[in-house]
Amino acid sequence: MRAPWGVLLAAVAFAAAAEEHGASAPIEPEYVRPLLPVERGRNDSNPVWSPSGDMIAFERSRGDDREIVVVRSDGAPVQTIRHQNAAVPGKSQFFFPGVVEDTSYNSGISWSPDGRRFVFMSNGGEGNYDLYLRELDGRISRITTHKEKDGHAHWSPVQDRIAFISGRTGKGDVYLFDLPKKTTTRLTPGDSPYLYPQWSPDGKRLAVIHGTNENHDVYVLEPGPGIPAGGAAARPPVLPKALSTWQYDDLRPVWSPDGKRIAFYTNYNPAGDPKTWAIAVVAADGSDPTQGDGLAARIVATEVMPDVERGPAWLPDSRRIAYVREERQTYYPIYIADVDSRTTTLLRTGTKMNHDVTCSPRGEIAFRAQVDEWDQLFVARLRN
Repeated sequence: MRAPWGVLLAAVAFAAAAEEHGASAPIEPEYVRPLLPVERGRNDSNPVWSPSGDMIAFERSRGDDREIVVVRSDGAPVQTIRHQNAAVPGKSQFFFPGVVEDTSYNSGISWSPDGRRFVFMSNGGEGNYDLYLRELDGRISRITTHKEKDGHAHWSPVQDRIAFISGRTGKGDVYLFDLPKKTTTRLTPGDSPYLYPQWSPDGKRLAVIHGTNENHDVYVLEPGPGIPAGGAAARPPVLPKALSTWQYDDLRPVWSPDGKRIAFYTNYNPAGDPKTWAIAVVAADGSDPTQGDGLAARIVATEVMPDVERGPAWLPDSRRIAYVREERQTYYPIYIADVDSRTTTLLRTGTKMNHDVTCSPRGEIAFRAQVDEWDQLFVARLRN
């Protein structure tokens, strides 16, 4: 039986996108430098730029512990967080290797709009994962205390409101924490898990993934009054709007800086290989097709190494995306995809085993690379 004409067209378009990466000369960055002096015995990962681009917070693993390190963009140290809840309520303590044996796991950083605070997830050295706030003066305070795991926090870019995921309903729902009021409301109905909420640049909408097992779709929701604990909302929250509705797995949607488009990972490919990933870009208003040939035509990069923790890394121009290409023979290089022209170009960083790519508002790219089998962070700047 012949394949439908639309499927053939989509396959041709996909193949053309796959071939584009070799069409342009490699991009020579203005510079590539280690964020910190290269050092064995630690693994650094998941860099997150502050809104102004003057600081980077990242995760550092030493053995079973994972701490958060804050540095300025030139690598100057600001703070290291290895948090453990103290026996005395309202107080926190910090501990050091060999002194306290409990494992402290800290991750999932999201900065406040002013860049002076951030929220993160921690087990507080006791096994229960909650959200914590790094205050203006560097102190740490706990902002959720539920017995179920809270995580995937994202701070609104315009208000002191934090969207996060909690297992309180047994499924995984989106919740909203109002920091000034210290109130928590549920935004989704608890039918099946939601993950990775991300605010739009104007703070009016959230992009999430929704689904089960290996079939997640991308949705956009508008936070209404929510569902207060112990009662119904005055009116139901606005139902999420689907941006994808097909059988493929779509992960980690990220808004373009101008708020007009959303990029996400998808394992759609003509061969039907669930381990082969691409990046799709769709209109944030939901005007693009949500499945079939129409959505397949929105693929802008193929053979992608997905980074679920960070998502596709938009550059400030809302036109280009930095990502890691699944090329084992060249040790997973970084490429730049042009969303409009559908061309992809190698960024020549000279590093190997690259991951965790993220871009600052000033256009600097931070990423993880491997040096002597240890993960180190690097910073690169594209030439104007």
